Amino acid sequence: MLSRRKFGTFAGAAAVTTAAAATPARAQQATKWKMQSMWQAGTINQKVFEDFCVRVKAMSNNRLDIEALAVGTIVAYTETVDAMQNGILDAHQSGGPYFSGKEPALALIGDLNGGYDNPYQMQMWFEYGGGLELAREIYKKFDIHYVGPVWWGVESVPAKKPLRTLADFKGIKMRVPEGLGAEVWRRAGAGVVTLPGSEVYTALERGVIEAADWGTLGMNQDLGYHKIAGFPLYPGFHSMPSAEVAVALPKWNALSKDVQVMLEVATRDFARDMIQRVAVEDYKAAEAAKAQGVELINWSAEERKKFRALAQAAWADWSKKSPMAKRVYDSQLAFLKRLQLLD
Repeated sequence: MLSRRKFGTFAGAAAVTTAAAATPARAQQATKWKMQSMWQAGTINQKVFEDFCVRVKAMSNNRLDIEALAVGTIVAYTETVDAMQNGILDAHQSGGPYFSGKEPALALIGDLNGGYDNPYQMQMWFEYGGGLELAREIYKKFDIHYVGPVWWGVESVPAKKPLRTLADFKGIKMRVPEGLGAEVWRRAGAGVVTLPGSEVYTALERGVIEAADWGTLGMNQDLGYHKIAGFPLYPGFHSMPSAEVAVALPKWNALSKDVQVMLEVATRDFARDMIQRVAVEDYKAAEAAKAQGVELINWSAEERKKFRALAQAAWADWSKKSPMAKRVYDSQLAFLKRLQLLD
């Protein structure tokens, strides 16, 4: 009888210990974030982002539950950094160039126009060339943790007439986001027009602009650009933006170490998923182009080289805007030479 009581006491203590051990896990299950993207609802990019959030929840065993919000759901796309600082958002999936007014180096980290041939080359710079450390150093000043970069591929240029050479852009009215990209296209002689993305289609349709720095071929076709701008540059060359997963630093620090590492790995997979799924859409769009009366304009290696040389001068000037911009510029220049993309 005594032995049974002792056993019962031991079993009861074990049950209490097990319950106590489970308490932190239950507490962590309650971690919920609001994370706003730069993508419109229903687009392939937003779907990939939503899939990322679903995987994070599963990988963390429900300890981290991210609400995937489309662009503009809570704040404007240019306000997500401020929203994280003010506790309105927990995280964002957006792009550094939108915030280059806070730190010019973010333009060079977000899109070194004409620099790399494909996203995997730039990912090598981030992971093995010092880019990730530089990005994290920049965002830490805003009390934000930069988890990792995310690409969607090399962008196209939808145009209303054939633009077969760099010289053809002289005098062309072209929508370009303000910043480094605008500086590059001004050097090419384009008449740069700054418009929000939501106004690009209408501006092309009405002839306000003749070309646009906007999206990949598949993204543009999904939005119907081929109906009004039947001469897209493809394969792309001028712009290969990286966005990022970034988290308010207090929210990041509140995660357990294993969930932090899981989120880093999930972000790398998110980048791969975005690149590849958007590329599949690009291939489909290219196949459909002839049937739609679209002529794909593929620049020669010589014209691409001219653009890269033009862009280099813009990078160098931009690097003078801040000490951090110079550090990012020097780091990428050295890496591009290692990849034999620059002499």
